[in-house]
Amino acid sequence: MKSLLLLAALALPIGILRAATLAEGHATVANGVLQGKREASGVVSFKGIPFAAPPVGALRWREPQPAANWTGVRPALEFGPRAMQQALFSDMVFRGGAPSEDCLYLNVWTSARAASEKLPVLVYFYGGGFVAGDGSEPRYDGESMATKGIVAVTVNYRLGVFGFLAHPELTKESPHRASGNYGLLDQAAALRWVRANIAAFGGDPARVTIAGESAGSMSVSAQMASPLSRDLIAGAIGESGAVVGGTRPVILLAAAEQAGVTAAAKWGAGEAPTLAALRAIPADQLLQNAGRGGFGPIVDGYFFPKDPTAIYAAGEQARVPLLAGVNDAEQGGSFGPRDNPPPSLVEHFKGQLEAVFPGKVTEALKHYPASNDAEARLAARDLASDRFISYGTWKWIDLATKTGGKPTYSYYYTWGRPPTVTAAANATGAPAARPWAGHSVEIEYAMGNLATNRVYAWTDDDRRVSAVLQGYFVNFIKTGNPNGPGLPEWPTYASGQRQVIGLTAAPTSDAPWKARYEFFERARVQP
Repeated sequence: MKSLLLLAALALPIGILRAATLAEGHATVANGVLQGKREASGVVSFKGIPFAAPPVGALRWREPQPAANWTGVRPALEFGPRAMQQALFSDMVFRGGAPSEDCLYLNVWTSARAASEKLPVLVYFYGGGFVAGDGSEPRYDGESMATKGIVAVTVNYRLGVFGFLAHPELTKESPHRASGNYGLLDQAAALRWVRANIAAFGGDPARVTIAGESAGSMSVSAQMASPLSRDLIAGAIGESGAVVGGTRPVILLAAAEQAGVTAAAKWGAGEAPTLAALRAIPADQLLQNAGRGGFGPIVDGYFFPKDPTAIYAAGEQARVPLLAGVNDAEQGGSFGPRDNPPPSLVEHFKGQLEAVFPGKVTEALKHYPASNDAEARLAARDLASDRFISYGTWKWIDLATKTGGKPTYSYYYTWGRPPTVTAAANATGAPAARPWAGHSVEIEYAMGNLATNRVYAWTDDDRRVSAVLQGYFVNFIKTGNPNGPGLPEWPTYASGQRQVIGLTAAPTSDAPWKARYEFFERARVQP
């Protein structure tokens, strides 16, 4: 009987089919019909949806090509394979298949019962330094966001050597005379897929907010800057990272091509290997040969017509509302190893300042004060964080505020994770003080996904912080403004304030941060 009903449904016009079958866990996209899974919350999830052809064989190191159509109903019940990557980060948990070049899949969660609902959409890009990560990670799960009336999407994109290799021969064969940036092109292709298909899941293609953390946040700033994707975006959320500001420079195509030539000569395919020889290297071998580092966004003349900082300075980016910020300990700061330690941490930190800001230690101490050891620890944390990712994120916010013509909102997140379940069970005496909020710790709070991470002994205080941070994100995705009933007021960044988010949330003057970042900008030595 079910099969007869399905056959009858397939005979209906597409628009009627979407409206008629979404409530039953089916959605019709351009390539065919999908069968999703209704979760206990009532949300329907669709996992492992191909948004582009597998980038294998002759498609290795080419921009993503259209996905193939299918007949019948395609099950969308399991996450697809993750992009090729090594096991690099202990906090990454994957629910999909083993790493594969065949990785261009996305996942959708929706609470809509019909396409006509036109719910706002969140597209989330994972972090991992452009060398690791996956849309199946529980911390990015879209079910909680979907229960708040948002269609949530996570996207896989190519990583490392598969996602960012540039080479003169690749540039020559490209119709755009560009190479590298394949991972960013994957993201742009996913955004085009969302524009064309998200209505099938009850989403509004005109209300798509993109978000991400770390490399995912850099990706958000990149997609805003690129002419390939900036018209597909209605809003942007960045958590700790940007491709502007130069703390992780976006290299020029010529330099990236030369690096590609040098690297390719070491991969066992000849001194000057052909593209055919490079594409014939097995994926596992290529991953091993290429290693983990040295890959990232490139000013290629196509995805980036020019340096993204210049794009933002000229106001040529997507001019949409932006919500972005950093955590208080993106890097914790280090005072070791110290075989011959100075008399105090203060003196040791002054040595660090001299190395970063030669001849400018006196001025640097105004912005990184260290009159005693406790202050020196905090100052080292701030300096390490600024050099890593905090300054670049601020520069993004500052440029978007000046040239974007839309509201921007800046945050500073201070709530560290609780002890692990094991540590909490073995603890005696008074609870330890909360640690600083390190890089990436806010993700589960912002996405409403504390329950997906069973490592930590979450408390009611954690759940309160999550309710506030997710509430801000939800409001912003829906309206372009994080404010709403029951939440502390969050002023725009143009007002000279940023929101400090911890157990309590309240705006504070951005003047100390702004002065520090401006000093960092004019005085730093490039890392």
